Amino acid sequence: MPRRTTPFLPDQYYHFYNRGNNRQAVFFERDNYLYFLQKIKKHLRETVDVLVYCLMPTHYHILVQVKPPADQTSAEQISEFLKNSEISSVKASSAEVSTAMMRLSVSYTKAINKRFNRVGALFQGQFHGKPITSYAHLLNLCVYIHANPVKDDLVALPEKWEYSNYLEWMSLREGTLVNRKFIADTFGTPEEYQKLVSEYIKTRVLPEETRKYLQDLEG
Repeated sequence: MPRRTTPFLPDQYYHFYNRGNNRQAVFFERDNYLYFLQKIKKHLRETVDVLVYCLMPTHYHILVQVKPPADQTSAEQISEFLKNSEISSVKASSAEVSTAMMRLSVSYTKAINKRFNRVGALFQGQFHGKPITSYAHLLNLCVYIHANPVKDDLVALPEKWEYSNYLEWMSLREGTLVNRKFIADTFGTPEEYQKLVSEYIKTRVLPEETRKYLQDLEG
């Protein structure tokens, strides 16, 4: 497995994504989507806080915030932690996130191969984990991910897509893969966020930073 050059740092935001090998499907029936979500809960929640997710037939998006070490509870403490060159602990935290994502991918691939009597890789190599470099980029990426099923003409409205946590964001479904404090702190009310998503769906316009990022991602 290639060595990662970007560590997963405590309290920082990252966009995890991957697509099917040769851009083929990775989810074939409803149970596959639900099984993948079970594996997210099992493997990821100890190391990251899942903020946004959307599972698409050929790929997935998961936007997360890395949890701080057990003995670090604030950004100031983490800053001090890094300043004191406790690099081994940072590496350990980063490795835990990578290992959790690897376990998610491997366990899901094994289950799909068994279910459909197939062999070989399901995903297109190692998952991608991109750091979110600005607050504006974070906001626009949330909107883009939740609007993805509409953008790809799978549904007419984002709330019609069962396999994202947009319904939880809108308080239309109970679920555990959601952070309501993040929603309130970042966007205010569900209605305010819904307006942003609807505006993007109508215009398909995103700021240059996010547009360029998505071009690179989809290339």
